[in-house]
Amino acid sequence: MDLSTGINPHSYPLFELPATALTRLPEAGQLRELAEIAARAYGAPSAAHVAAAPGTQILLPRVASLLRPGKALVLGPTYAEHARAAAIAGHAVAEVGDFDALAEADLAVLVNPNNPDGRVIAKSRLLELAARLHAKGGLLVVDEAFMDVGPIEQSLAGDVGEGGIVVLRSFGKFFGLAGVRLGFAVTDALTTERLDAQLGPWAVAGPALEYGIRALSDAAWQADMRQRLALDAGRLDILLGGFDVPVAGGTSLFRYLSFAGAPGLFSALGEQGVLVRHFAERPQVLRIGLPGSEPEWQRLGSALAAWAARRKDAPKESEQ
Repeated sequence: MDLSTGINPHSYPLFELPATALTRLPEAGQLRELAEIAARAYGAPSAAHVAAAPGTQILLPRVASLLRPGKALVLGPTYAEHARAAAIAGHAVAEVGDFDALAEADLAVLVNPNNPDGRVIAKSRLLELAARLHAKGGLLVVDEAFMDVGPIEQSLAGDVGEGGIVVLRSFGKFFGLAGVRLGFAVTDALTTERLDAQLGPWAVAGPALEYGIRALSDAAWQADMRQRLALDAGRLDILLGGFDVPVAGGTSLFRYLSFAGAPGLFSALGEQGVLVRHFAERPQVLRIGLPGSEPEWQRLGSALAAWAARRKDAPKESEQ
């Protein structure tokens, strides 16, 4: 049972694709429709501010290349891919733990809400940083991959018009369709044109267009899913708390655990066939996703009970 990801286990309902999604090149009109729908869903000023791509992974080095090589700072700990993409683009890259240090960058990158701890940086602070960077020709990149389940009032998607900001939005995590490979850059219109030119025609596959248009238009499903995920996250907190596992943060798609017994818990769950995310450089930290069905909830509960029983018999095991 894989609980190592932050992907919604309750995916958007699958539907039968029209044959043309597979037998013809993607239509330019569909791409424009997708951009319009994404702009409404994410709160962008207009479709002219949205570049669609086959996943945000493809966008990372292209966004980093919008600036000439300079100093890139990534607010960590977070995804390793942002630093890797900035290095590919020729930047000298460092990870920093202090938000204020980002002002020294040419390219500043952060994830909001953050992975894996769910940290949220207030919009007012982000706009102040963006203005400082933009004044010296720099760029602020905010990865909002988990903003679908975050505090939407903190999103910068509606503030990209003046330039100096790129907001990345992921489709697959919230909609539970990671294999569709669809993501967006929300930015000023000129930068959108540059990114679209780099991606070229037919960048988004026909099936991804179909799912993106339908799912991003389905506001009712999105509202119901946010409520369901919040309830599931609360249930997971209660389950973990029942075994004295403290929840230190996260989002409603994953919970962040930080305690001395984390290495032992990771091993014990693994022995029960339950995979959670561990971090080699921070062994006291784990990230755990949501079970997707009642049998999975029961299986996780049983695995936690087995770990707790072993821990009780050997109190020092969780410290090793």
